[in-house]
Amino acid sequence: MGDGSWIILVFSVVMFLVMLVWNYGSKLRYETEVKQKLSMDLMRELGPNLGTIRAPGIGLLYNELVKGIPAIFGHFLTTLPAIHSMIIFVCIKYVPVPVVPQGERFLFRRVCPKGYHIFRCIARYGYKDSRKENQQAFEQLLIESLEKFIRREAQERSLESEGDGDGDGDTDYEDDSSSTRVLIAPNGSVYSLGVPLLAEYIDPSKHISEASTSEEANPGTPGDPTSSDAEQSLERELSFVRMAKESGVVYLLGHGNIRARKDSWFIKKLVINYFYAFLRKNCRRGTANLSVPPLTSHAGRHDLHGLTIDL
Repeated sequence: MGDGSWIILVFSVVMFLVMLVWNYGSKLRYETEVKQKLSMDLMRELGPNLGTIRAPGIGLLYNELVKGIPAIFGHFLTTLPAIHSMIIFVCIKYVPVPVVPQGERFLFRRVCPKGYHIFRCIARYGYKDSRKENQQAFEQLLIESLEKFIRREAQERSLESEGDGDGDGDTDYEDDSSSTRVLIAPNGSVYSLGVPLLAEYIDPSKHISEASTSEEANPGTPGDPTSSDAEQSLERELSFVRMAKESGVVYLLGHGNIRARKDSWFIKKLVINYFYAFLRKNCRRGTANLSVPPLTSHAGRHDLHGLTIDL
């Protein structure tokens, strides 16, 4: 028996190396995603229509970032012929508590100005919470939490009587130094996101959205009309959310290849291009890693393949 103890030692060393490679690759991938975030200046240049057509519906884009616009969103803009009228970046986080009450499950914030209808949602789960909730219940709870956030935001604005009119601004800005304005599409084409895409097919609703945005941006004259305008703006946005929900919810998932840069050390290329890539292909599926709820037969989903991330 003593002669066979080396088996346990070898197994322990192998498991240690597997976890070390996985942790190293995952850390590099996350740091790269943080560096490649899209800039807010770029989003403002694209305008509320994001340089493309805004189709009715809600798009849930899963990613691991808690701040900033993920680079994968730029690939969706350059690949899809249209993007949903409402976009929600969903990030799943596990917190060190047994159970998170459903009323405190989702944390929302705006990513862009009001007329863009882009939000960030951080879904919090405790270590005893079940992630086997069905897709309808997940969507219903998410939309209800979003409506509560919009109402609470409107109440906070109304309490700021000395408001300077920047209530529709974004609180999630990113520096250009940590963002990217040029990307390579899956087909190898180079796109500059500073130039609006599909400009000749701009959605006619653009003028409507811009008009509503300008109305919401102007606080109006002091007095009762201000509160009336604020209530109308709130009802319009809540109605927009409900209409988008009725049009359908689509899950946006990106599947990419991970590789080391050409100028990287040989050891790094070996670890990332072979060992880490092998672990990614043979571990749990991406939808499971992102905690995407089980999708029913009528659930919408769009997978974007062919992306490459250089670490």
